[in-house]
Amino acid sequence: MKISKNFKLYAVVWAVLVALFNAIVFITPSEYEGESKFTDTFWIGYAFVMIGFVGQLACSYLGLKDDKLTKVFYNIPLLRISVISLVVSAVAGSIFMAIPTIESWIAAIICIVILAFVIIATITAKSAGDIVESIDKKIKEQTFFIKNLTVDAQNLIARANTPEAKTTVNKVYDAIRYSDPMSNDNLNEIEGRIGYEFKTFEMAVKSGDTAVMENQAKELLILIDNRNNKCKALK
Repeated sequence: MKISKNFKLYAVVWAVLVALFNAIVFITPSEYEGESKFTDTFWIGYAFVMIGFVGQLACSYLGLKDDKLTKVFYNIPLLRISVISLVVSAVAGSIFMAIPTIESWIAAIICIVILAFVIIATITAKSAGDIVESIDKKIKEQTFFIKNLTVDAQNLIARANTPEAKTTVNKVYDAIRYSDPMSNDNLNEIEGRIGYEFKTFEMAVKSGDTAVMENQAKELLILIDNRNNKCKALK
């Protein structure tokens, strides 16, 4: 399984933070006023902080497992929640470790409650990111036809051999470029016709057949206008 460069770099930082935390915990004096600090409350706090670290690492893996910036962008809510959750866990756990006289059952209940909220927030953030990604993917699919046709029309301008041909191609290009970019299943038929007519128009431009080119340009402009009207009606 391939691990992204972003996650590898973060994992190094994470390991340093975990090592630093453990060094502080176990290098500091183990007794305070003659009593050991390693009480049940201490271990509950310590375990809670470590759970926070592990959970944050898992969330970071989900958020950074892909090197694509768009994928990372979709997972920003998850990454933000994971960092906030780690901070909250570290603060709460450190308090219980620093004050071992707190009843262990109180510490356990507080940790469980915080953990429950963290899990809910994490699931919500991940779901939000997945929804945004799904919507963005759907929009890209729905705008592909016009975007692709616009590129083809733009490239065709350079293939026009006469000023008149360039003018005609520019008219078609502008009509496509300023068309409603959104498509849906109800437009499949007319978009199929536009695609077919554009291929014929493209061949006419390349071959320099002025008559066919002019006729195809008129047909394309009519079809594109009809498509735009249908787009308005479907909204």
